[in-house]
Amino acid sequence: MKSRTLVALAVTACAVISPYHIDAQTLKVSPQQTLETQGLSVIIDQNKFSPIFFDEKNAGIQIILHGDRIATDGDVRLNPTPEQWDPVPAFLDRRLGSEPNQVIVHSAYKKQGLDYHVSVTAEGDGFRIAVNLDKPLPADLAGKAGFNLDFIPTAYFGKTYMMDGAPGLFPRDPDGPMKKDGSGDPMPLASGGKSITLSPEDPKTRVTITSDGAPLALYDARNRAQNGWFVVRSMIPAGAKDNAVVWHVRPHVIKDWVRQPVVSYNQAGYTPDRSKVAMIELDPHFKAPAEATLVRLTEDGTPQPVLTAKVKPWGKWLRYDYAAFDFSSVHTPGLYAISYAGHTTDPFPISPKAYAHIWQTSLDTYLAEQMDHMEVREQYRIWQGPSHLDDARQAPPNIVHFDGYKMGPNLDSPYKAGQHIPGLNIGGWQDAGDYDIQTPSNAMVIRDLVWGHELFGMNWDETTVDEPARYVQIRKPDGKQDVLQQIRHGTIQLLAQYKVFGHAIVGIVSPTLKQYTHLGDAASQTDRLIYDPKLGPLQTRGGYSGKPDDRWAFTTDLPANDLAVAAALAASARALHDSDPKMAAQALAAAKDMWQKQRSRMGANAPQGDGRDGGRFLTISDASATIELLITTRGDPVYRARLKQLMPAIKQHFDFIGGAAIRAIPYMDADYRAALEPMVKAYKAKVDSTIADNPFGVPISMGSWAGSAQVAAFGSTMYLLHKTFPQIVGPEYTLHALDYMLGRHPATNLSLVSTVGTNSKLIGYGHNRADYSFVPGGMVPGVIVIKPDFPEEKTHWPFLWFENEYTVSTTAAYILAANAAIAVTKDEK
Repeated sequence: MKSRTLVALAVTACAVISPYHIDAQTLKVSPQQTLETQGLSVIIDQNKFSPIFFDEKNAGIQIILHGDRIATDGDVRLNPTPEQWDPVPAFLDRRLGSEPNQVIVHSAYKKQGLDYHVSVTAEGDGFRIAVNLDKPLPADLAGKAGFNLDFIPTAYFGKTYMMDGAPGLFPRDPDGPMKKDGSGDPMPLASGGKSITLSPEDPKTRVTITSDGAPLALYDARNRAQNGWFVVRSMIPAGAKDNAVVWHVRPHVIKDWVRQPVVSYNQAGYTPDRSKVAMIELDPHFKAPAEATLVRLTEDGTPQPVLTAKVKPWGKWLRYDYAAFDFSSVHTPGLYAISYAGHTTDPFPISPKAYAHIWQTSLDTYLAEQMDHMEVREQYRIWQGPSHLDDARQAPPNIVHFDGYKMGPNLDSPYKAGQHIPGLNIGGWQDAGDYDIQTPSNAMVIRDLVWGHELFGMNWDETTVDEPARYVQIRKPDGKQDVLQQIRHGTIQLLAQYKVFGHAIVGIVSPTLKQYTHLGDAASQTDRLIYDPKLGPLQTRGGYSGKPDDRWAFTTDLPANDLAVAAALAASARALHDSDPKMAAQALAAAKDMWQKQRSRMGANAPQGDGRDGGRFLTISDASATIELLITTRGDPVYRARLKQLMPAIKQHFDFIGGAAIRAIPYMDADYRAALEPMVKAYKAKVDSTIADNPFGVPISMGSWAGSAQVAAFGSTMYLLHKTFPQIVGPEYTLHALDYMLGRHPATNLSLVSTVGTNSKLIGYGHNRADYSFVPGGMVPGVIVIKPDFPEEKTHWPFLWFENEYTVSTTAAYILAANAAIAVTKDEK
C-alpha cells in the first residue's frame, strides 16, 4: 500500500511540474563573492563554523531560494549526520577562480590531516560544486569523509523527493530507519542514486542535485538530534584527489520571481498621540505602489479607508529597498490595518491602553518558568518539577567546557575537583533554552528588575512563589509583587555563591554533552540526588546516588563577575529593604565586601573576562557596582570619590554605562552632571550616525547573535538620557526600540516577544523547542544578518538559537525597555 501511494504521489508531482516555466537565469558572481540571480543567491563560506559551538547551521555553501535560506553547511564533513559539536573544518581563504563566475574556498581539518578546496562555478541554470583534495584521504578518514549539504526540514515537511525516479516522502516526525548495530546512527532515507530532486511538486523549494561520480544519499539528521536537517551526501572515494566529489545543483528559479513586500509595524499597536510609522521592505525587482492605506475595521469586519498617503522611500539597506508609511495623524482609537500592494496586514489597536499588558507575561510566566531549583506549575500544566536539587560539584581545573565556560589552573574554591559543594541548590534562573546558571546574566536580570521596580513601580501580582517549599504557581496571586519575588529569587543564588566562596563564580552547567542537550522538564536533567562516588552507578542511599550527573560549578574568581554581582546585590538591597530587610542587609554587606576586595585587583593586568563570553570591560563592571552602591548608600563618600575617578572610563564606554551614570546624578555634585552633558551630546551624535545606516531607528547587530537584547538596552538607556536631558535626547529612540522588538524590524513583522501583539514568535528555542512551541513572554534574539546581506528570522524552525533562543537577561531587558516606552508615550506629542 505504501509503495503504491508513493508512486501515485510521484505521478501527481510530475503532473504538477509542467505548468511552471523555469527560467534558465545564469548566476553571476557578485562583488561580495556570492553567486546571484533574481530569486537565487548562493553564499559561499561568508559565514564560518563557530570555534566554540562548531555547527550553528550557518556556514559553508548556503542557498537562498525565493527569499528563504533553504540549505546550509555545504562542506566536507566526517559524519553523515553531524551533531553540533562534531568536528568542523577551518576556513582558510576564499578567492575567485580562473573560470567565469567561479569562487574557490580553501578549508582544512588540521588535526585529521585533510586539506581541500571546494570550487563553486555557475553553469547553466545552476552551479557546479567540485571538491579537490590536496592529497588523498588519510586512511582513517576513508569511508567517513564526504560532502554534505543540509536542507531545512520546515521547507520540506509534507513534501516528496525522487532519487533516480524512485519516490519518497519527507517525514514530519523523525521515524528512522536506524542502524541495528547499537550505534544510534541513522540510515539513509534513500541512497545509491546519481540524481535527487527535492519537492518536485513545489517550484518554490524544488532543487535537483546530480552527482558525476560518488552516489548520493539522503538522511534525516533529526533521527540523531532534534535540531538536525535533511542531509544530501556523497562519500569521498578512497584514493581520490581532483574532482573527488562533483555535484551539479539546480535550484528551480521561478521566472521573474519577486519577493512580496513585508509591512512591519508594532504588533501591539499604538497609543493615540505617539508617532506611527510602518516600514515597508521591498524586493528591488518589485514594482512598488506609491501609496499605502490605513483602514479601520468596523464591528462587522468591514475595512473602512481612513488615510491614503504616499510612502516615503528610504533607500537600500543590505539587499532590500525600504519605504516608510506615516500614519501619525490618526489618533482615533479603534482597530486598524495597513493595506499595501493588494495585501492587508493583521489588525492592531490604536488605544490609550495599547501597551497596558505588553510586559507582564514576561515577568509572571517566562521568568517564572525559568526559575531554577523550583517546581513550576501553571494550572493543569507542570512546566517543571523541582530542578537540580543536587547542585553542584566542583568543576576540574584547566578545562574549556563545550558551552564556553572556562576553568583555569586555580579552582578558587575550598572544594576539590568532583566534590559536592553544599548550599548552591537554591535560587537563580536557568539562563536560556539550556539549563545552566550564568552568573553575570543572572546579575543583569536582578539589576534590570530593580531598575524597573524603582522607575516604574511594576506593581503586578499573578504568581505564587514559595521559596521554602520550592514551589511556584503561575496564575495564582499571593499578595506579593511578582517583581520583588523574582528579585529575591535571583538574590538567593548570588548570596549562596558569596557565602560558599566569598566571591562570584562563572556559573553552573551540565558536565556532559549528552546531559547538556537534554530537552523537556528541567527536573529530569539530573536525578536530584547528590553524587557519592562510593555508590555504584545504579545505587541510591538516602539523598545520595552513584550517578555523577550533578552539574559542575565553574568557580574561577574573576573581578568582572564579582563587580557585576556586587552591583546586582547592591540594587537588590534597595528593592528588598521593606519586604525582606534581613536579606537586604546581607546583600548590601556582601556587595560592599566584594567591591572592596576588588580595589587591589583593578590594575592594568587584571583579567577582563567573565570566564565564558570573553572580554568584558572591567571598568564598566567597576562603574556599575560603584553606582549601585552609591545609590543604595545614598551618596557614601567612598563610592562618590571612586565614581569621580571613573569618569574617563564612563566617557570612553558611555554606550554601556551611560544609563547607570545618569542614575547617579542625584547623589553627586553639580560638576558631575555638568561633566555628563557633553558625553550625552557626543553619544547622541554617535547614535544618530549609527542608526542612519538602517531604516529602523535602532542599532542592529551585524554579529553572529541577533540583537534584540542590544535594542532593549538601547531603549532603556535613551529613556534615562531623555528624562534627564530632554533638550538633547527625545522620546522617539525608546519608542523605536519598542517598535523594533514588537514587529517593526527586517525580514518579518513578527513580535519578537512570544504572545505579545497580534502576530508574535510562536515557535522559539526554549525548554519546549522540540515541540515547536513557545514560552509566553520570552523574547527571542530576532533578526540576524546572514553575511553578506541577508536579514533572516526563521518563523517555523526553532533550533537556530542565534535567532530564536529566549534568555532571561534579554527578556528582563525587554521588561525594562517596555516600561520605559510606556512612560515616554506621555512625552511624545
